[in-house]
Amino acid sequence: MVLAVTVSACVKNTEGLVPVAAPVPVDKVDAIAAQLPQEIASSGRLIVGVNVPYAPNEFKDESGRIVGFDVDLMDAVAAVLGVRAEYKQADFDKIIPAVQAGTYNLGMSSFTDTAEREESVDFVTYYRAGIQWAQREGDSVDPNDACGLRVAVQTTTTEDIDEVPAKSEACVAAGRPPINKVKYDSQDEATNALILGRVDALSADSPVTAYAIARSSGRLEPAGPVFDSAPYGWPVRKGSPLGPVLQQAMQHLIDSGAYQQIAANWGVEAGVIETSVINGAASEGSGG
Repeated sequence: MVLAVTVSACVKNTEGLVPVAAPVPVDKVDAIAAQLPQEIASSGRLIVGVNVPYAPNEFKDESGRIVGFDVDLMDAVAAVLGVRAEYKQADFDKIIPAVQAGTYNLGMSSFTDTAEREESVDFVTYYRAGIQWAQREGDSVDPNDACGLRVAVQTTTTEDIDEVPAKSEACVAAGRPPINKVKYDSQDEATNALILGRVDALSADSPVTAYAIARSSGRLEPAGPVFDSAPYGWPVRKGSPLGPVLQQAMQHLIDSGAYQQIAANWGVEAGVIETSVINGAASEGSGG
């Protein structure tokens, strides 16, 4: 894929980050499409709530079009079902309530499928991600021994709400200085802060960290391995008949190899799954 670096130290989500690979061709599968809820089939659209930017999963290209691994995958699912995915931007924390209310047919925003969230909606799993830290090239940061360090996170993410605070609390409990969590509105800002030395490390979902490292021209590197791996899923209304249809479409893409090719186009092969399930937190263990 083509990776862009600006003339300054910064990286941005809108500068030449879309892979040059051609879209993966996907045909309609009549047996699966026939099971779509009638109102969706009649409209010819899947209404998808999404929050951006979160490259490489969902972000905007130079023209303002929403793109990414999740987008290409959802477009492929829609093709299997013989409909078109229509993306509606929303705040991350408003997507699940909007799915519950029927405003969106489903959500697509790198949602971790957790047991707590499954109380409100069903999830169709499509990927498996963990948490990974990054550091500047040549530094030596241990995510399990980061007391007193400045760690960048994107606001409202698992890393902001749960992971880094838990590590900081452990530092304090051990009589050591807390982690100085530095929150940014976008992942770009968190990445740039690390490149510029304003923070000592960043914490993000593993595909996001890997993408940031790949775009940094060697200025960033992993700080330790991926940990706390958990499934990503698309939230749908609890008990909705759409859930099983999406699961079948996703499994078709896995079995056909189209899914793996889409992941390869975006460099996120590390998290591909072999089986899509409904409510994977119960069957695979909940995560962040």
